[in-house]
Amino acid sequence: MKILLVDDARSVVMVMSSRLASYGHDVVHAGNGQEAVAAFASTAPDLVLMDIEMPVMNGFEATNRIRALEATKQWAWTPVIFLTSSDTVENLVTAIEAGGDDFMSKFVPEPVLQAKMKAMSRIAGLRKSLSQANQKLQDLASQDGLTGLCNRRSMDLRADQLWLEAQAHERSFGLLMIDIDNFKKYNDHYGHQSGDDCLRQVAHTIDATTRHANELGLTHGAFAARYGGEEFTVVVPQATVVTLHKAAETIVKAVAALGIAHALNEAWGVVSISVGGALKNPAQGELVAVFREADARLYQAKRQGRNRAVVPDASSSVAEPGAAGGAGLVESH
Repeated sequence: MKILLVDDARSVVMVMSSRLASYGHDVVHAGNGQEAVAAFASTAPDLVLMDIEMPVMNGFEATNRIRALEATKQWAWTPVIFLTSSDTVENLVTAIEAGGDDFMSKFVPEPVLQAKMKAMSRIAGLRKSLSQANQKLQDLASQDGLTGLCNRRSMDLRADQLWLEAQAHERSFGLLMIDIDNFKKYNDHYGHQSGDDCLRQVAHTIDATTRHANELGLTHGAFAARYGGEEFTVVVPQATVVTLHKAAETIVKAVAALGIAHALNEAWGVVSISVGGALKNPAQGELVAVFREADARLYQAKRQGRNRAVVPDASSSVAEPGAAGGAGLVESH
C-alpha cells in the first residue's frame, strides 16, 4: 500500500515511516499541507496520514483541497486519517467535516497501528476492485456491442465536448460520415451472420486507420464511432481541408483493400464505403449543422458512384454542399 505521510516534525516522520515500512508499505512524505496536495496529485496514494497543525497550510485545509481534487475524477476516494497528539472532541469533529475518515494519535501503540493498516489495506484492495469494475461498466456502456467502437451516445457526448472546446479555442471541427455501400443487398445475399462479420471488419479498419492517422500526427484526437446500422462517423478535431481529404481517402482505400467479396456491389465487386465530410468553424453555426452537411455529402458520394469520399475543398470548406465552389472529390478505385 502506498501511504502519503504528512507531518512537519522530522522525528515523527522518521519513527512513523520506519514503523509503516516494517509492515511492507511504501511511504511518501510531505512536510506541510501544500506539499501534501501536490504529492497527492502526483503519486495517487492508497492512504493519507495527515497532521493537523503545520506551517504554510494545515491538515484541515489540505484535506479539503484533496477532496476537491477527487471530485474531478470518477469513483475517487482515498482514506484520510488525521494524526494528532490531542484527541479533543473539537478536533475530531473538524477532522470529519474537513473530509477525514479517522483520527489517530501519533504515538498509537504498535498493535493498534498494525491493525489499522491491515484494515486500510483491505479498503485499498476493495477500492481498486471497485474502480476496475466501474471502468468496465463504463466501457460497456460507451461501446457498441458488435463492433467495439464508441456507440452513438458516447459519440454524441464526446463530439459535444470537442465542439465546445473548438468554440473556446477558435479551432476548426471536422466530421466524416461513412456508410457501407449496398449493405442491405450484402445482408440479403450472404446472410446476417456474414453481415455482422462484415460490420466488424469495416469498423476495425476505420478505427485502426483513424488511430494510425493520430499516431502519424495527420490528425489530433480523431476517433471513430458507430452511428447506427451500417453507418459510422469519424470526428476530426482541429481538422484542415488537407487533413480531412487525406483521412477520408485513406479510410476509403483501406476498406476496399480488405477485399471482402460483395457480388451485388455494382462496379466494384467488393465491400466498399461512401464518405461525406464537413469542416466548420464553430462560430459559424451549430454542431447539428456539421452532421447535416457531412450527411449531404455522403449521399452525394453515393450518387457519384460509391467507393469514394466527397469532402470540402479549399474554396468551400465552410460552405453548404452545392454552394459556389463545389465539393472536392476523393476517389478510390
